[in-house]
Amino acid sequence: MHANTNKDPGILLLDSFTPSMSRLRKIRRILCWILVLNLAVAAAKWGYGVVTDSLGMQADGFHSTFDGFSNVIGLIGLWLTAPPPDANHPYGHKKFEALTAGAIGGFLVMTCVYLLWKAYQSWTLDLHPQVTGFSFLIMIMTMGVNIFVTRWERQKGTELKSDILTADSYHTASDVLTSCSVLVGLLAVKVGYAFVDPLVAVLIAAVIAWTAFIVLKDVLSSLTDANRLDPEEVRKVVMSIAGVRDCHDIRTRGLSHHVFMDLSVHVDANLTVKKSHSLATQIEEQLIEMFEPLEDVVVHIEPEGHERR
Repeated sequence: MHANTNKDPGILLLDSFTPSMSRLRKIRRILCWILVLNLAVAAAKWGYGVVTDSLGMQADGFHSTFDGFSNVIGLIGLWLTAPPPDANHPYGHKKFEALTAGAIGGFLVMTCVYLLWKAYQSWTLDLHPQVTGFSFLIMIMTMGVNIFVTRWERQKGTELKSDILTADSYHTASDVLTSCSVLVGLLAVKVGYAFVDPLVAVLIAAVIAWTAFIVLKDVLSSLTDANRLDPEEVRKVVMSIAGVRDCHDIRTRGLSHHVFMDLSVHVDANLTVKKSHSLATQIEEQLIEMFEPLEDVVVHIEPEGHERR
């Protein structure tokens, strides 16, 4: 026996679609603002890097451009996840959000490889960039912008439960680290220790690689249907409901903020179909109330003493 809340399908769709669209609009607005800031930061660093022949600043500007690409990918991902469930996608389109976060993780990997390549160039080429006070001013100002964006985006990602915003905040944070390496490199060139620049770049590349691992690990959990909730915690909630004799085969999957669950429950073998259905509905409502990420629950009712094959 399967149970779902007894509402009109049209009302259910409206209830779930309206707040979802409001959430998507907020995320889209945040990404648009961050895209503008990233492009401004990229133009400042890359433009002055070209003027002063600073490959470090040019590389950092290129990295900020990657941030802008990530924002564009995020906007595309939101457009793909916006439609409600349909006949071909009865579980909705939320996994496009995981794919989008995966693309951002891919950009992090590309950034890491690019930094290692620039470090290799610094070791093998005789580079003499011009270091001025304005170079430091641009780097410090753009770092301030990126720190603000990182904190704001991560806060909103947690608030709106958005994998896209969270993943993109890690990418922006990596831009702050890259800018730190450029600052250290500029300072080293200024005092005559140019060899420090590629060493710092390699260290920052390692940090970015770890960040990419964290982002891609969560993406893989979503796409490979890894368990999203602790079965023991779910079982405790179900067993606390009057009329439940046993609970097993608890399975969850989906995104961290959009989880589907199914489970089996044993009840008195003499319970009527109507009462069994009522109990299953009570279990579903209790679980959705206790576990915020839950989107839908399917309860399989089994009579006590009759194990399912």
